[in-house]
Amino acid sequence: MARTRLVAGNWKMHGSRASNRALLGAILKGGVRGAECAVCVPFPYLAEAAEQLRGSAVALGAQNVSEHAQGAYTGEVSAAMLKELGCRYAIVGHSERRQLYGESDAQVAAKFAAAAASGLTPILCVGETLAEREAGRTEEVVGRQLDAVLKVADFGNSVLAYEPVWAIGTGRNATPQQAQEVHAFLRKRIAPASRILYGGSVKPQNAAAIFAMADVDGGLIGGASLVAEDFLAILKAASAAGGN
Repeated sequence: MARTRLVAGNWKMHGSRASNRALLGAILKGGVRGAECAVCVPFPYLAEAAEQLRGSAVALGAQNVSEHAQGAYTGEVSAAMLKELGCRYAIVGHSERRQLYGESDAQVAAKFAAAAASGLTPILCVGETLAEREAGRTEEVVGRQLDAVLKVADFGNSVLAYEPVWAIGTGRNATPQQAQEVHAFLRKRIAPASRILYGGSVKPQNAAAIFAMADVDGGLIGGASLVAEDFLAILKAASAAGGN
């Protein structure tokens, strides 16, 4: 069975009520055909985004989720809360969460399990630093990050995103072949029907070449997801690439 392409935008800590409305309006006007589309917006804007996206083909996602179901966890947001707001996806284990906020493999795995148990589709991020790549440890690192999740949860229909840390927000990106090599390695550890996205400075100029790879099923898009024209161009490239 062919894997439908998915392009998910990660807005990170960007946006305002006015700019969000304009961005989502432009994406909706541009249309989504031939590939699935999601936007992962900051927590405060989820309700408004859900309302604007209601009835459209654009799915809503969150950028993080608590591993706890409820309780005295000030500032945390549970999977059930996100589900109630209309989220379909939740990003877990983004490199910025791992590096800046000290999230361990075990904590990421717990977040993955909590999201999946509540009916959300986790987008699990894995990736190596430049030092780890240069030391030849890419497969060791991404394998360890994925295995931590597989020990506690069934991957099921969840989404995997390979994001080389050295290519996030740096303007650098893995070559299509480098991305394919890691995706092929990861594919051996999950079901053939599971989707693996590439994230790391995907732009309209390189999207088609990256999406042409056999085991690349779409992208997790950072900076380019904040520019409607760029995001729509990446969606178009995913649609043109067809299913894997």
